[in-house]
Order: sequence, then C-alpha cells, then structure tokens
Amino acid sequence: MDLKEIQNLIKFVAKSGASEVKLEMDDFKITIKTGEEGKGETTILQQVPMMGNTMQQPAMQQPVAQQVPVQEAEKPKADISDNYITVKSPIIGTFYRKPAPDKPTFVEVGADIKAGDVLCVIEAMKLFNEIESEVSGKIVKVLVDDSSPVEFDQPLFLVDPS
Repeated sequence: MDLKEIQNLIKFVAKSGASEVKLEMDDFKITIKTGEEGKGETTILQQVPMMGNTMQQPAMQQPVAQQVPVQEAEKPKADISDNYITVKSPIIGTFYRKPAPDKPTFVEVGADIKAGDVLCVIEAMKLFNEIESEVSGKIVKVLVDDSSPVEFDQPLFLVDPS
C-alpha cells in the first residue's frame, strides 16, 4: 500500500463519520482515528514484509467498507461474554486440543471443568506444556482451532463460572 492509497483511505474514513478504523492485511496493520473536527490521523502499527504476496487496490477497499459495520457488531458480543471467564495462553506456541493424535480431546464445549483440569497443550520449542484451568465452570466456547499457532495472552477458551 503506497502513501497515496493511505491518504485516500484517510479521506474516506473522515467522510464516513467513523471515529476509528483498523485495517489488517497480510503484510501491515493500520489504525485511523478521526478527530472531532474531521482531521485524520494515521498510525501505522506494524509492517511485516511478506514474500510472494501482492497487494491489489480492490482487495484494500473492500475490507475498509466492511470494517465499520464489523466494529458495531462486536459491541454486543462483548456484552454477552462479560459473564464468562477467558482462559488465555500463557506462552507462544502451537495449540493442541488432544494429548496425542489418536487420543480424545481434553475438553469439549459444554464440559464441566474444575480448577487444575488440563484444557489443552501448547507446544513451544519442542516442549509440550499442559495448560490447566485456574477456574471451575463449564466450557462455553473453544476460540482456537486445533494445531494452530497462538500468541502470548491470546484467548483460548470461554468458561462460564456459574
């Protein structure tokens, strides 16, 4: 994405009336915040060089048009999940729901858990770390797919403590 496309994006956001838009593509992340007087401010959070990926202008414009409604749709989700406790990853690694490929998963949605129960394993540097629950309750949702990479403090499970 070049400077001219970023400037056009800022103008589009300012005209749309949105106060903040976040755009995340494969090789960069941009947050645009508009002030009260309609002035645009751009913060480029991170640029990661990607090999073999090419950016196309139509691909850039479509996520921006969808970004504002997505933010509005996320607000009700936050209200629903306020009742739940989020179990987060304590380390960076690869998330596994099973102790081995031929074994059953540690927990399923709807399963009752107690503090100390193993919920999953995260492989980091060829070591498999068991992630234990710190709370008792019922698993409401698994937020990560099996065998996918996870970051530090990334939500893994939603638990209903009641």
